[in-house]
Amino acid sequence: MKRSAAVFYCLTVIFFLLTINAGAQDSLRNSYTDISTIGLKKEITKTVSSVYINKDADPETEYSHFHFIPGLKHNGAIPNNYVTKKALIKFNIKNTADSALSVYFFPGFYYWNIHLYKLEGNTIKKLPSVLPKNSDSIGYRLIKLGAYDSATIIAELFFVKTYINSIKVRLVNPAFVNSFVADLHSTANDNNLVTYVFCGLLLMMIFFSIANFLQGANPEFLYYSGYALFLGTMLFTKAMFNYHSSYINFFLEGYLDFILQGLGIMFYMIFMQRFLNTRYRYPFLYGLYNVGVGLIAISLITYTFFHYFSDSFAAENLIETATKILLLVLTIIFLVYSLRQWSNKLLRYVFWGNFFLFIFSVISQVIVMTNPRFKHLPDIFSSALFYYEIGLLLELVCFLAGLNYKNRRQIIEQTKEREKLKAENLMKEYEKELAVYKAQQQERERISADMHDELGSGMTAIRLMSEIARNKMKEQTPVEIEKISNSANDVLNKMNAIIWSMNSGNDTLDNLISYVRSYSLEYFENTPIECKVHTPETIPDKELAGDKRRNIFLCVKETLNNAWKHSEASIITIDVVVNHSLVIKISDNGKGIDMQNLRQFGNGLKNIARCMESIGGNFTIENDHGAVTILELPL
Repeated sequence: MKRSAAVFYCLTVIFFLLTINAGAQDSLRNSYTDISTIGLKKEITKTVSSVYINKDADPETEYSHFHFIPGLKHNGAIPNNYVTKKALIKFNIKNTADSALSVYFFPGFYYWNIHLYKLEGNTIKKLPSVLPKNSDSIGYRLIKLGAYDSATIIAELFFVKTYINSIKVRLVNPAFVNSFVADLHSTANDNNLVTYVFCGLLLMMIFFSIANFLQGANPEFLYYSGYALFLGTMLFTKAMFNYHSSYINFFLEGYLDFILQGLGIMFYMIFMQRFLNTRYRYPFLYGLYNVGVGLIAISLITYTFFHYFSDSFAAENLIETATKILLLVLTIIFLVYSLRQWSNKLLRYVFWGNFFLFIFSVISQVIVMTNPRFKHLPDIFSSALFYYEIGLLLELVCFLAGLNYKNRRQIIEQTKEREKLKAENLMKEYEKELAVYKAQQQERERISADMHDELGSGMTAIRLMSEIARNKMKEQTPVEIEKISNSANDVLNKMNAIIWSMNSGNDTLDNLISYVRSYSLEYFENTPIECKVHTPETIPDKELAGDKRRNIFLCVKETLNNAWKHSEASIITIDVVVNHSLVIKISDNGKGIDMQNLRQFGNGLKNIARCMESIGGNFTIENDHGAVTILELPL
């Protein structure tokens, strides 16, 4: 008995539910939307019936086989396996006005084509496709209805291949269709302001990268400009054509967006290989980026094949999703590897950039996959693109910081390299000059040795023979033999002076002072002039080049010669002082020098001045109880 009662109650509940459902279906089926009451627009999504059919099915010939269900089968995004089908939307409209009225049918944005049919008995008749007179109009179809007339309309919808397809049926008053479109665009522009700003930054980076390439011939910046170009084009076109019912928007959303993003990331990976010099410094990263570039290239090719040559949108979307997940995995691998190389400062900048991009890319992907859960947020914060752009912006900031660090380091390295090359060149020049100097010294020593051995012995022989001849002839000695003896003696003295100046072993300050002292005393030895030479007790051990020694000695010799010929002095004093300069002061107690009439000393004084000037020294002559000549040479 109890079992029979339970069965009775169950049957009663089932009958009641079926009655309610049938009533709801009849209510929905008999619901009419009065187009005469539409102001700007009216959403009728809840009053439609729908069915999905194969893309090759013909609604006109197969209408009786279709089974419409009340409402929409999917209120959110269209599932991937339905995107390549067609949707039929059936709804009822009426016109209670006393004149014919029209209304635009608008089901949403992403439909390649829309066909409208009117139900007449058990058959449907195709209506003309009338679109608004503006470029953003392919998603609209005009429906005309006579006074006090009603109709059942069936809309055939062809989906664009994208994962954001949805159906939201609206009827728009023709008088306000432009306002309706403008309102959609203004909503999009409010959300896309951040995108436009970021695209401006990417454009700046393109010019910056090209300038870096032209200035420094760094090919890696061409790859970065390619990355910025493809990514900027994707973001700009998405912002420009978002919420537009146009074929350009369909092509971008259905195919080109992913292609541009993939190409941009490929260029970024190639850029990072060269920017970080991974081939030589980080072979693991070099291989990782090669794998990434290869996988993205394969993904783009496969994606293109499925998009144009296959009806499996599920496979096409799977490729896009898998590629994005793969990129996130590669980013994780890079981050882990960078943590192990934390001591490298440049790699740290790149790490933080990729870290921020990874975090916000994950947030963006979560919003794409679970979009309805974020609808309660403000428009900009419910946009997956907004979070992706934040990640790109932070990555760009970190990249610029890393680039600044690398440029500073490169400038320092280049400066060091230039200094090193400069030092090497100077060393080579010094070695070359040293080699020339040594060759000159050797040649000077060879010449002085030859002069001493060959000419010196010859001149000595001439002088000795003239002395022997003079001694033999005694009082009958010819004047010529006396002149020969004197000339030979004079030539021998001059030759000794030349040999002394040429011998590199004499290139010291001490040797010069000693030679000047010896020469001066010897010069006045058999003359009525008394010569006094005062030299320092200690003479610094300084090297003095042969040309300087020779010029100073010639100046001293010329001064002594002038004093002997013109001064009429009885005493000549030579004072030698050495500190930062070598100063030789030659003074006499003679009649002095006529400073107004120097013609008699013209060539000699000019020669002294020229010799001292050629070695960087100074020459002065003045009267002070006789002539005073000062020769000064900085040491």
